[in-house]
Amino acid sequence: MLSEELKKVLENYNEGLKLYRERKFNEALKYFEEALKLKPDDGPSKLYVERCKMLIDNPPPEDWDGVFTMTTK
Repeated sequence: MLSEELKKVLENYNEGLKLYRERKFNEALKYFEEALKLKPDDGPSKLYVERCKMLIDNPPPEDWDGVFTMTTK
């Protein structure tokens, strides 16, 4: 059974992911950051915070399919 806190983390993460896929990176970032406030060690939310910040600064092309391509190791 999930705790209420974990349910809130998942709700924020899922909403952030939906917005991320819709290219709404600023809005998505807020949800991922909210998830991290509740669970600071949440790896997936940390990853998407970084991706959102990068895509806000360097928007993907119009035909972007949501796939993230690493350019560095």
